[in-house]
Amino acid sequence: MAKPISVQLYSVRDIAAEDFPATLKKIADIGFVGVEFAGLHDMCPCEVKKIIDDLGMVASSSHLGMPTPETVSEMIDTAGVLGYKYLITGFGPPDFETADKVKETAAKFQAGAALLAGTGLTLGMHNHWWEFSQKIDGRYAYDLVLEEAPDLASELDVYWSTYGGADTPAVVATNKARIPLLHVKDGCLCLNHPHTAVGKGRVDFANIIAAACPSTLEWLIVELDSCATDMLEAVADSYKYLVGSGMAEGRK
Repeated sequence: MAKPISVQLYSVRDIAAEDFPATLKKIADIGFVGVEFAGLHDMCPCEVKKIIDDLGMVASSSHLGMPTPETVSEMIDTAGVLGYKYLITGFGPPDFETADKVKETAAKFQAGAALLAGTGLTLGMHNHWWEFSQKIDGRYAYDLVLEEAPDLASELDVYWSTYGGADTPAVVATNKARIPLLHVKDGCLCLNHPHTAVGKGRVDFANIIAAACPSTLEWLIVELDSCATDMLEAVADSYKYLVGSGMAEGRK
């Protein structure tokens, strides 16, 4: 079953910084069902909520820092206004270098997830390639974190897991009960090269998405960190590819 399509607004951060409401309208005009926030560009949550409501979209999720006792109340309040239930965060390469580092990182994830217990919100991990580029005792750091942080969900970035050397369909199949969100990006899988529109690179989306659990996977979220072509056009082409192929469900 095709899953609704969202877009990580970091992809269009440059035009969003100039005019966030106009950028949201452009995203809605493409046909996206949802948006994943990466900041609100100095607007209050209630203003942004009204805009996405009027445009017929919803919030799938948001990238934020790790919840702490000092920040969690505001995070919960903001999520309540905007209507998303997934808070997504991650760590850098040094946090996954050794078994001890991975355990420390997993403990931080689990502590953040525990702060959200009973709120209706779920903490998710966004990966890059460094969770997959080496193995610790024969296992990826990604797998070790999920084992050590049982209340953590995964927003698997399928480009970076593939770039890191993983068999991404197998990663999804093994962890499908923990993966409600997939970050969908594409490219040549080359170091320091810009991404392409989804469907114009080398990532095996059909088998990756087919490996997910239909009852667990909720969103396909387009994210392009950079692009050699016009970013908004690449986002629109990604939408057309995923919806046109039947892998995602849009509004148009």
